[in-house]
Amino acid sequence: MTLKTTLTVNDQEHDLDADPRTSLLDALRHHLGLTGSKKGCDHGQCGACTIIINGRRINSCLTLACMHDGDKITTIEGIGTPEALSAMQDAFVRNDGFQCGYCTSGQICSATAMLDEVKDGWPSNVTEALEGDLELTDAEISERMSGNLCRCSAYPGIVKAIREASKEDQR
Repeated sequence: MTLKTTLTVNDQEHDLDADPRTSLLDALRHHLGLTGSKKGCDHGQCGACTIIINGRRINSCLTLACMHDGDKITTIEGIGTPEALSAMQDAFVRNDGFQCGYCTSGQICSATAMLDEVKDGWPSNVTEALEGDLELTDAEISERMSGNLCRCSAYPGIVKAIREASKEDQR
């Protein structure tokens, strides 16, 4: 049995006819050929598959493709291109925010959505005050990015890249 679903990925509609048990990650990678999102653990523990749906970051391995008919899905391929990097992608390159690169697409998607959460005033577990402007400290960035693991331990470069991109984003 298959289920027809229309996925809007990176502002393009894709008709998908797949098993209703197909994860969104597998649909992106195997049905649509968008291989930027990586399958790390397939249990939602590493963040390598992080994408943005309707402005919120999610682990695409933990959700079914058929659940996202009509949603706005953004993958790393929709954030920037090699010719036109986003501010976050450029900051990752300039600040050595990656080593092997396997987790990088998930890190960048997560960081991009995280900056929008900060702009919207969403507190984290380490946010000092629940009202007013949020200060993007190292502890704040680390807490907000804790769902994204880097096995190479490029965390200092990742934090530096996020801080730099957040300053560019405020301009």
